[in-house]
Amino acid sequence: MAYTATTIDSITNEVLRLAHEKAAFIGTINRQFDDSFGKASGKIGDTLRIREPARYTRRQNSRVMNVQDSVETSTSLVVATQDGVDMSFNSREMKLDLQDFSKQHLDSAVASMISGIESDVLQGCTQQVYNVAGTPGTALADLAAVGTARARLNQGLAPKDGNRAVQLDSVAMGGMVNGLKGLFQDATQIKEQYREGMIGRTGMADFYENERVNIHTNGSDVTCTLAAAAAVTDGGTNVTFASLASTTTAGTVFTIPGVFQCHPETKAAMAHLQQFTVVTGSTTTQEVSPPTFLTGGRQNICAADGSQLAVAYFNDTGLVPAFVGAASTTYAQGLMYHKDAFTFATAELPKLGGAHSCVTKTFDGLSVRVWQDGDIRNDELLTRIDMLYGYKAIRPAWACRLIGSASA
Repeated sequence: MAYTATTIDSITNEVLRLAHEKAAFIGTINRQFDDSFGKASGKIGDTLRIREPARYTRRQNSRVMNVQDSVETSTSLVVATQDGVDMSFNSREMKLDLQDFSKQHLDSAVASMISGIESDVLQGCTQQVYNVAGTPGTALADLAAVGTARARLNQGLAPKDGNRAVQLDSVAMGGMVNGLKGLFQDATQIKEQYREGMIGRTGMADFYENERVNIHTNGSDVTCTLAAAAAVTDGGTNVTFASLASTTTAGTVFTIPGVFQCHPETKAAMAHLQQFTVVTGSTTTQEVSPPTFLTGGRQNICAADGSQLAVAYFNDTGLVPAFVGAASTTYAQGLMYHKDAFTFATAELPKLGGAHSCVTKTFDGLSVRVWQDGDIRNDELLTRIDMLYGYKAIRPAWACRLIGSASA
């Protein structure tokens, strides 16, 4: 069937199909909140508040109640980024049937839009993850780092329900697949629906090849101490460094001697130090994630013997943070995660006045608007494709970066 103005519905459906197919990362994370936005009957603005469950500590060896307040926290997901791709077609091009039209125009247009959005989302989500597995400077060649990452997800209480995935660039994936090809299940055996970049499944996760993984460069100085007044508080997000010559870059990960991760429920010390990622860096005070919860139901750090750390512990210039990776060095960082570690939300964009050929459709959590109008002077049909979206790491403990060789 030749293209006519009435086929804008078909074009919108084709855009959604292509977007869904090409979203190797976005298609594997949570998108259940999308329909809360853009509904005329109940608009909530551009911010969605997501409640997090309350946490408690158990009463031990006592029949006397120790009543705890039920403290619920929430996080905000902002849906305010609008991306798109714009095209124009002359009368001759408009006579193509939909299959040819998709091959010549829509495929590359949607690929460009989704690639940019996916890159922003994957890199942004990775920078919010504080767990890191692997040895900086050593290529990923087996399942050792993946095994460590899987352990971090388990220790963070991520469900073991078949909804875990790994994103690696082609260099890292090439090394791993070559050495482990006998361990990968074929993608067609585990996925009824095709998704671009799917390699196979092993190590309790689906593996995807994705060139949009986070590329992180450390600052030019990774040698410092904690400050005599380190500004650490119970539940706070600040750690102050001393003697740091350059600003830390967002996404830089470090540990502090003697500060161990504790089990989210039992509060027992784990065998490894708690890792922190820099949210906003400087030469002194760093905004970090996760917050430093020292006591209570949300306690996440402790001493090696499981005892609680005091605020005063951090005010020690003898504590030397250990950074992941070398100064001024760039690393491609893969990611292992549970589907619910991250949320991606798209909103239904409105049909503006005078937009007679304008369609908005949603499929599997992805909402796009296709809007067309004619240019009588140049005998062209102007077409714009738009997506309004937001994303956030809702449960960063359910994810872990995978670091290997330094990038050239």
